[in-house]
Amino acid sequence: MSYRTALAEVLSTVVGPAAAPVGAESRFPRASVTALGRAGLLGLTVSTEFGGAGGGLPEAAEVVARTARLCPATAAVLQSHYAAVAVVESHGGAWIRGEIAAGRHLVSLALAEDGPGPRGLPGEFWAARSTAVRTGDVVALRARKHQVVAAGEADSYIWSSRPLTASEGLTLWAVPAHAPDLYVPARPDGAGPGGSATSTVVADPVLVPADVMLGQDGAGLDIVLRTVVPWMLELRAAAGAETIGPAGSDVLLRAAPQQAADSLAAS
Repeated sequence: MSYRTALAEVLSTVVGPAAAPVGAESRFPRASVTALGRAGLLGLTVSTEFGGAGGGLPEAAEVVARTARLCPATAAVLQSHYAAVAVVESHGGAWIRGEIAAGRHLVSLALAEDGPGPRGLPGEFWAARSTAVRTGDVVALRARKHQVVAAGEADSYIWSSRPLTASEGLTLWAVPAHAPDLYVPARPDGAGPGGSATSTVVADPVLVPADVMLGQDGAGLDIVLRTVVPWMLELRAAAGAETIGPAGSDVLLRAAPQQAADSLAAS
């Protein structure tokens, strides 16, 4: 079955009928996400080597666009998921890629922060105040991430912090949602479409294995600018501005320094 056929079936039987209560009651579209996973659509952009469909950004944008016509909340969840999966595809391990491909794993972005970052820059995503301290094979992450789509609902988050040892940049981590001391203090926070569970996620601190680092220490900023931002731009355009939460590409680009434009131009 093609992904278009699978999507049409899920939209007509699950996403469409659930859209009204999801929006009216700000209820997370769990049934829709589960159905999309079972239909292979959460794993649409995972390589076939790991059981995914091997699709790319055009296919993801089509899924988001068609979903957004029926359920903005589900579309917002898919936008964050597909952008996060793009990072996992390039830098993640075999287990998480296989779980996403099997439809059992929802990923979301946890990049935005409040307050000033290093060098006096606004603390959006490139100047994280989040700390990461390594002791042996364990890393303690401490942060308060804002505007996280599917907060408390995703299975893992693509999380940014200051580097462990590098002098500048960011480091990215695949943080399991079930990690002890990772919590959502209040949900929703009024951001994003109703039902998208867009809220704050807090680590105070959370302990993760050092091997959940994505890419090299300090290389996270380049990954965000070259991968996350382009994916979110395209997915946001596909969905329509009204469906995207503030964790989307408009915030990323509005807040980005000059190297964002330089990196995108070079990609």
